[in-house]
Amino acid sequence: MSASGSVMDGGRYASCCRLILLLLAFVDISLSVATVEVDRSFRIDYDNNQFLLDGAPFRYVSGSLHYFRLPRAYWRDRLRKMRAAGLNAVSTYVEWSQHEPEPNVFNFSGELDLPYFIQVAQEEDLLVLLRPGPYICAEREMGGLPSWLLNKNPDMKLRSNDSTYMEYVERYLNHLMTVVQPQLYGNGGPIIMVQIENEYGSYEACDKNYTAQLRDIVSSFVNDAAVLYTTDGGAVGYLRCGKVPGVYATVDFGSGGDVNAAFAAQRIYEPRGPYVNSEFYPGWLTHWGENLQTVGADGIVKTLEEMLTVNASVNFYMFFGGTNFGFMAGANYGDKYQPQLTSYDYDAPLTEAGDLTDKYSAIREAIGKFLPLPNITVTASAPKGDYGTISLAPVASLLDLSVREGLGTYPVRDLFPQTFEALNQQYGFVLYETIVTEPATDPALFSIPDISDRGTVLVNNVPKGILSRADKITSLPISVQVDSRIQVLVENQGRINYGSKINDFKGFISNATLGTKVVEDWTMTGFPLNDISAISNMSTANSNFTFSAPAFFKGTFTLPLSDSTPLDTYLDPTGWGKGVAFINGFNLGRYWPVLGPQVTLYVPGCYLKPAPEVNELILFELELAPAPHYNVTFVTQAYLNKVPPTSNAHHRSGHSMDMGTQQLNQGPAPEMEREHVSVVLT
Repeated sequence: MSASGSVMDGGRYASCCRLILLLLAFVDISLSVATVEVDRSFRIDYDNNQFLLDGAPFRYVSGSLHYFRLPRAYWRDRLRKMRAAGLNAVSTYVEWSQHEPEPNVFNFSGELDLPYFIQVAQEEDLLVLLRPGPYICAEREMGGLPSWLLNKNPDMKLRSNDSTYMEYVERYLNHLMTVVQPQLYGNGGPIIMVQIENEYGSYEACDKNYTAQLRDIVSSFVNDAAVLYTTDGGAVGYLRCGKVPGVYATVDFGSGGDVNAAFAAQRIYEPRGPYVNSEFYPGWLTHWGENLQTVGADGIVKTLEEMLTVNASVNFYMFFGGTNFGFMAGANYGDKYQPQLTSYDYDAPLTEAGDLTDKYSAIREAIGKFLPLPNITVTASAPKGDYGTISLAPVASLLDLSVREGLGTYPVRDLFPQTFEALNQQYGFVLYETIVTEPATDPALFSIPDISDRGTVLVNNVPKGILSRADKITSLPISVQVDSRIQVLVENQGRINYGSKINDFKGFISNATLGTKVVEDWTMTGFPLNDISAISNMSTANSNFTFSAPAFFKGTFTLPLSDSTPLDTYLDPTGWGKGVAFINGFNLGRYWPVLGPQVTLYVPGCYLKPAPEVNELILFELELAPAPHYNVTFVTQAYLNKVPPTSNAHHRSGHSMDMGTQQLNQGPAPEMEREHVSVVLT
């Protein structure tokens, strides 16, 4: 090798070495940068009274949306509309009763696929505030607690350190947190906050051992991957029992609330840290028989801007309300039992069908003063299906043998009537029957001092009247003879979801009397109505049918060929009394147009079949059918504000008003006009 060649080779070698060293240094720097990028964290900066997201100051403006109140097919649409409004997070409860419908039988699939919902939220650039309960209130049946708890131990002390209660709570939380743990923020997911219990400071138990146990169970999964928090009314009295050591305490209040006073109460229990309103109310809940509750946009915007000005984080409850499909609407108990509507529209910024309202636009504009608005295109209002009038035909009375065999549970006979819970039935109806064995006065007073919730009383299959817990009607005179059959069809109208009466047993809670004698020897048949395929298979050829006792009606229809994708619509049962509607086997919920204020039922287009397939509508009517034409109509507008016959427009009883936290405007707000925004937002 020549000398010159050796020098050149040596130079090339040195250059290659330098290049390799530079590349290694670059790789090392790149790896360091990558390490920083994946070092995700969400924590509280107590020194500066703020949250830190990946080390940078952060505050969230979030909205509540409950995945279990909305078809899975629409999750992305609603979440995208929330992001388009300027929100950067979504809050959702987790409903224990739905995810564990039977003891140790868990369901996180299909319409209850919580991990997928969280994934979609992340894909839509939303962080997640998770509220796993076990108690959630949420105006849901028994506050989200499974009613089978009352079967396991009727004396169980709910929301306490009761050992039998905690056995099931711990199993549920361990299962749930295992499912969602990978989606905590520190683990790469969007969940930044996990709530411990729910407004526990408003519950009489005030069991600190209980909330500490919940904290320990959840924190063992969370570690530092998210922030644990509580929420309670914006007053010291609620925080006293709601605050959990080691868990960040937040408050809730609505428009018209005193922002300074509420955050001052938070400061007593959290001297440092960010201000947080975890439930800011842009609407309100409504019970059957009340005027529709509404909240005006001006007050919402004013209070929102007050909070954002002091760098508070805010969660709207609800930003989208949705629907209590099936039998999942709960009830309150103020001075009486108050069942809630099927609709959970809540006068929210997004309607029950996901349309934008003027309130949405006003909130978006206010948020834009403090946070950058994303460049997202959303449709303000989707067209609705004007599917016309559908003729129904009678199928059979609930009392018919064919219906009993097709829908009823195996009859239970006992000396005294049993509750739904003792019969291991959660929802729907139970038929109680007994045979009169001794002569009675004519008429004799038939009484059930404690009936829960509404009973249709019949003698030999003929209706005689209604007993009502809500109206405190517990007796009526009936004429019977020896061998007469007394029947009472009892409806569970929703278990209480707030306060001290959440252990809400259904059915006969006391014995019945006829005259002065206790009635004995009862046969009980359950009708949970979770599968009505037996009715689908029955003929409607009974042309001589005359409605009297509770009965099923059925009709079929085909959508226009032009609707290749079925549109959302509303079922209008005007002329009917009270009952339950099913579309293609799906339980749309309870209707009660004679009382109101809700008249129409929301029908998601995703539950309809396009032409040429045939759709089936079934009504289970309890009290009134519009003979001779058993018709219903599909309409394009919701009708939720009928004035009830004996309404109280100023009555706003419910969990948050019971808490006395100035959460609403003074007096009823004028009903907000719901004209759909006609432009596409960008």
